[in-house]
Amino acid sequence: MTDPRTPYPVRVDAALDPSLSRWLWLVKWLLLIPHVVVLFFLWVAFVVVGVVAFFAILVTGRYPRSLFDFNVGVLRWSWRVHHYGYWALGTDRYPPFTLADVPDHPAHLDVAYPERLSRGLVLVKWLLALPHHLVVAIFVGGGLWLGTRGGGDDDAWDDAANAGVSLVGLLVLIAAIVLLCTGRYPKPLYDFVLGMDWWALRVAAYTAQMTDRYPPFRLDLGGTDPGSVPAAPVPSSPSGVPTGGPPAPVPSTR
Repeated sequence: MTDPRTPYPVRVDAALDPSLSRWLWLVKWLLLIPHVVVLFFLWVAFVVVGVVAFFAILVTGRYPRSLFDFNVGVLRWSWRVHHYGYWALGTDRYPPFTLADVPDHPAHLDVAYPERLSRGLVLVKWLLALPHHLVVAIFVGGGLWLGTRGGGDDDAWDDAANAGVSLVGLLVLIAAIVLLCTGRYPKPLYDFVLGMDWWALRVAAYTAQMTDRYPPFRLDLGGTDPGSVPAAPVPSSPSGVPTGGPPAPVPSTR
């Protein structure tokens, strides 16, 4: 059995803002419109790059580094937007418009670059990932269904009234209502939501051919990825005053 703390090549970290606005989440959908537009084109490019990388891996067993870094950047950008928006509502800091990591931002994503990838595995990852896709569909993809009974003789579901809702979306809505009423985001709820987000992002990286390591079937809770290493302590002067500026960013374990 794999140690549940074994680092996975896809590292996702996030931190919950201690003082979130009670009402800002009501208008974040509007504030995120510029990001949605940019991410639409980035994800089109992500798919095109993924197709090119597929054939490169099939022929050479390597994911071209420049293409890999671009697709990691798209995932990273998307994660910052999701953490600010309705996958977590974990921060009120507006996401930066960049593919690069921003050390002082509360949301981070990185993927260890694989020097070699299996040429054969690239053909079947979509099939191997099907069990994960079923789980992710429940977490973030509208896998739960709500509806009303139709008026037919068979008393069937009324398809027109059915609407998909994700478990993440439902729990984030509950957290938002609690935040609106109390000014506090329940930390256990945030940890659970982050665990589902982690699961979805690991599967996304695996199916995008970024790693041959099969995603673990586990729900890690909390904002610090098990694959992360704590930040190094800031050196202090003899008087005890820090001399090295802000703490170092959390490094990757590769």
